[in-house]
Amino acid sequence: MNTYQINTQNKLTLTELKNIIENDLKLELSVETEKAIVDCRNFLDEKIKRSKSPVYGINTGFGSLCNVVVPDNDLEKLQENLVKSHACGFGNQVPNDIVKLMLLLKIQSLSYGKSGVQLITVKTLIQFYNLKIYPVVYEQGSLGASGDLAPLAHLCLPLLGLGQVNYNGKNYSSAEILTQQNINAIKLKSKEGLALLNGTQFMSAYGCYLVLKSQHINELADKIAAMSLDAFDGRIDPFKEHLHTIRPHAGQLITSKNIRNYLAGSEIQQQDKKHVQDPYSFRCIPQVHGASKDTLNYVSSVIETEINSVTDNPTVFAEHDEIISGGNFHGQPLALVLDFLCISLSELASISERRTYLLISGQRGLPAFLTPQPGLNSGFMIPQYTAASIVSQSKQLCTPASADSIVSSNGQEDHVSMGANAATKCYTVLNNTEKVLAIELLNAAQALDLKRPLKSSNVIETFFNDFRKKVNFMQHDELVHDLMKASLNFINKA
Repeated sequence: MNTYQINTQNKLTLTELKNIIENDLKLELSVETEKAIVDCRNFLDEKIKRSKSPVYGINTGFGSLCNVVVPDNDLEKLQENLVKSHACGFGNQVPNDIVKLMLLLKIQSLSYGKSGVQLITVKTLIQFYNLKIYPVVYEQGSLGASGDLAPLAHLCLPLLGLGQVNYNGKNYSSAEILTQQNINAIKLKSKEGLALLNGTQFMSAYGCYLVLKSQHINELADKIAAMSLDAFDGRIDPFKEHLHTIRPHAGQLITSKNIRNYLAGSEIQQQDKKHVQDPYSFRCIPQVHGASKDTLNYVSSVIETEINSVTDNPTVFAEHDEIISGGNFHGQPLALVLDFLCISLSELASISERRTYLLISGQRGLPAFLTPQPGLNSGFMIPQYTAASIVSQSKQLCTPASADSIVSSNGQEDHVSMGANAATKCYTVLNNTEKVLAIELLNAAQALDLKRPLKSSNVIETFFNDFRKKVNFMQHDELVHDLMKASLNFINKA
């Protein structure tokens, strides 16, 4: 089965989302979902016919123009103008992996039958997704409060045959690709533009991507740390189960168990230790890595709630004969957890860099900078500089975006979340953390080679041997950038 059926009666889990993405499943709507979308649109059309009262975004202007009533014969033009005027993104182009998630999440949100969109609008978004037509969206522009207005405007411009799309890795005009694929541009009806632009799908898409990648990073961080611990001749005592059951944070328990399992049977661990205690960056791996795991679990729960929500405005409740203008588009829940995730990822990098520093320090039988001939060779002196530089940048990016708010739209939108900025800086920190872990792995493998003939555990030796197939031992100075890049490629595929 290569199709995922969108049925909003069922919860979309992050596990299911990962399955959809990794297996490149096509999307389709269930019969029940199609009916919910059509019924909501029909209700809205009837409501507009029989009511002459102003309804925000349907027959009024937007933001602080909410009290300006728009004549019935201009309602469709109003929606088109909205999309065009709000396409104000700047900065780097959002990666296709995240635009793909934006499309999926926007389709999901519109499918609850609370947004008043046409069925053809949702089906056209599905065509974009299934044909891998990715609208060109920009990183900057969203305040994360009236929804992700600018990014979502760029996401939806191609529905109108406007803007650009990325197709087969190249940017084209939307009109060109729509013609090529025999897709008709949409004529938006009342309320539709607002339904497309109001929503948290930019923040949510980043959130999903970051959570799924963070799960991988958290797992790798434990294994790389275990290799470093053995290479540094560290003690296993701080990882014993009974030490952690008296402070039973879930992440701490998991991390200590992981390290014990990874190092079970290690020859290095069976050697007598001359040192009584290890530095914190080794001894406190369960407490630090564990706290990042607990953070990730909490962030995941918030993200999962968000992707199963209706976040546009106003919201249509046919069953109550109501159209309610509220604030479900406000990104505060996402802004806070994305800042939290940013900090937890930065901490994984921070403690990783400290372990790298100790590995090159010339202690515990290891040569200075992990080179057989220090002096003639600088060995791994400078990769630690690189790691320190990256960690410093990440620390600066941990300043919470969610603590800021700038009034917009003449004071009508007077508190914003800045969740989009929280998302994009967290994306940078995640990539930074991968690089720092790649540097640690490069050093740990070099140090383990220098411990020979002693061996680590079967698990670590297998991991080490896989790594050595891609990254060689550095006997003499060479282009270390190439080794670092190969190490990063390895952990991205591990």
